[in-house]
This record gives sequence, C-alpha cells and structure tokens, in this order.
Amino acid sequence: MRAAAAHAADPFEARFGVSRRGLKPALSAALDALLEENARLARELAACEALADHDTLTQAVNRRAFMRALHQAMSYAERYATPAAVLYIDLDGFKAVNDGYGHAAGDAVLVHVARLLIASVRESDVVGRIGGDEFGVILQRSTLDDAHRKADALTSAMETQPAVFAGVSHRIAASIGVHAFAGLEDPETALSRADEAMYAAKHLRKRDGAQR
Repeated sequence: MRAAAAHAADPFEARFGVSRRGLKPALSAALDALLEENARLARELAACEALADHDTLTQAVNRRAFMRALHQAMSYAERYATPAAVLYIDLDGFKAVNDGYGHAAGDAVLVHVARLLIASVRESDVVGRIGGDEFGVILQRSTLDDAHRKADALTSAMETQPAVFAGVSHRIAASIGVHAFAGLEDPETALSRADEAMYAAKHLRKRDGAQR
C-alpha cells in the first residue's frame, strides 16, 4: 500500500506518465535540463510582460496597462460598492522646459514627476504615463472629496519639490482633473471626464493668474 502511495505521489510520473526509475540516466538528465529551461523561459516571459506594461522612460505604467488597471478598478468598485477615482494630470509649462533646456531636461522632469507621484500614493493605487507630459492616477477606495484632497497634495508636492537637471532647478506646476466612480463605466469615458475636469482646472489657474 505504501509503495502504491509513493508511486502515485511521484510528480514526475504524474506529469509524464512514466516513472523516473524506468528512465536511462542520460534521458533523465535531458528531461531535468528541459524542465529547468522551461522554468527559465517562464521567468523571462514574466519579466518581458512586466517591461511591456511600463513606460521605458519613467517606469510608470504605460497607457495600455493603465487602462487595464482602470477597468479592473471599476469592476471592483461595482462589485463591492466602494468608491474610487481617477486623476488626469497635465504639466503646465512643460514645453518651455523642452524648448529652453533641451529634451534631456524635459526627460529629467518627467522622471522626477513620475517618481514623485509614485511616492505620494498608496501601493494599491496606480500611476501611469498616458501621454507626452500627461499622467494618470487611479485612487482605490477613494471618495470624490478624498480624490480632491489628494490632487491638492500632489499639486503642492510638485510645486515645492522642483526637478534638478544639470544644476538647473525646474519648478513644476500641474493641472489635475478628478473623476470619481462607484460603478462600472467605460474606462475611456471615465478618463475623458477626468481630462475635461483637468482642462477646467487649467483654465481656472490661468484666469486666477491673470487676475493677480
């Protein structure tokens, strides 16, 4: 009985339908090498998939991965009746950095902003680069008021922590749009509404600046 139990518990036999004891040593070694190679390829594939989901410059997730995460967040919000929100962030005056200091300086600003955003949200939240100088943030379990407070905190962090490149400090301003959701909706529509809110915020910032 014990021999039968050991025979049934042999994972090699369960997978290939033949006992390892019945194989010649050379064939057994070849199969071991094949299993090791398959494991290596699986690890490389997982690493490639992770790279494919991230922006190569900033290491924030790319737009494709961000939209997938937004769809998942919406499904979770609908299933568990919990609020969540998406932020649309556009850097104000970014073109002036590129034009005045070069694209290397612009890239440094983008990397700085991405790191700042990632460091300022929870691990359960998602930061993505969704355009040239546009970022998105998915805030899990966040009410509209929570999202607005986070947007204000992110704006303050960017303005008070400038990017430094080649000895030059670049103070970053941003306009942030907020869209909250509690049920399932189209991710593109949700992001578009956050984008519209961002443009409204940008217009308000320009108006307030002109009035001063």
